Amino acid sequence: MSLLRRLYRLLTPAYRIAMRQVRGLTVGVRVMVFDDQGRVLLIEHSYTHGWHLPGGGVERGESAETAAARELEEEAGVRPDGRMALVSIHDNARTFRGDHVVLYRLDRWTATPATSRGEILRRDWFHTDALPAGTTEATRRRIAQVLDGTPPELFW
Repeated sequence: MSLLRRLYRLLTPAYRIAMRQVRGLTVGVRVMVFDDQGRVLLIEHSYTHGWHLPGGGVERGESAETAAARELEEEAGVRPDGRMALVSIHDNARTFRGDHVVLYRLDRWTATPATSRGEILRRDWFHTDALPAGTTEATRRRIAQVLDGTPPELFW
């Protein structure tokens, strides 16, 4: 296990306590980005295990969509061409009480250099029927729901 992952596991409880003191509610964003071959973009962070949809936290004074665009450029080197489609909003209480995740879909975008340094180990495109080992269950469920057209679940 990498040093960053060990530190993340040690510091996460303290971080969550601190966030609860300054924010009664936290909001995160994830974006399901598709390329012209129908593949989905996934990332692997340096500090937590698994493949995820790109995204992150919404900062004070920032809209969810603005945060999603910022995180895409930082983590994945993707700049939206126009507005992203809002897919669903999920309660993330299983991971952190009071947290919510806003999910967007993006099909039109421009490649840019990723600006994140050290946070992302890998980013890659995958066919939705051949997701890599280690793709989180929540990520798999969200992709399946979008592709099947089934109603989104309440919880992330």
